[in-house]
Amino acid sequence: MAGLNDGRKYILARRTKEDAFATRNSLLDAAEQVFYEQGVARASLNEIAQRAGATRGAVYWHFKDKLDLFYAMLDRVTLPLEQAAQGDCEDDSECDALEYVRRLMAVVFGRIADDDSTRRVFEILLLKVEYVGELMPVQERNRAALDSFSSRLELALCAAAESHAVTMPMSAHQASIALCAMFDGLLQSWLLGRAFDLKQVGAQAVDVCLRGLGFTVSEAPAQ
Repeated sequence: MAGLNDGRKYILARRTKEDAFATRNSLLDAAEQVFYEQGVARASLNEIAQRAGATRGAVYWHFKDKLDLFYAMLDRVTLPLEQAAQGDCEDDSECDALEYVRRLMAVVFGRIADDDSTRRVFEILLLKVEYVGELMPVQERNRAALDSFSSRLELALCAAAESHAVTMPMSAHQASIALCAMFDGLLQSWLLGRAFDLKQVGAQAVDVCLRGLGFTVSEAPAQ
């Protein structure tokens, strides 16, 4: 009899844990939608709870406050610049450095264009957050991700220039900044509703930049 009771307790505990996990995910889904539609400052926990079909108490059970919920939403999605390090050419030694630059940029453009949740979170970060007060750390996180991405591009450009015997008209550091600025400009234009294929235009723009740096580039790499 004790064994039967223990089994029931285990099943109830598992169901409770699964229900709590499902509720938390529903709240994160709702937060993503509400932050996207209303901006972070205007979004309310009541609206998020209602959108998730939960109570305000459920929100506070899982999250300390709106800021905690916002950070949890960010942590659920690996941002494209952070994810780029896990792209097609994870082992630089097995990939031509020039091709690595092209694929690295393609990973970022592709992730944003193909994943709706990533696109919404990225749009929230770029267009719907006021980076003041308690949200300043989010801006620092974005800057750190961009710096890391730029550094990876710089190293790859240095290796590409050496392996392809190219003397670039600007330093690899400056070139990496230019590529990041191009990425940022295209992305913001696309998120603001400009009608173009982000992956295609992005790949073509990268190739134009690389040709301007002195590299011989043929067709864009496969998406």
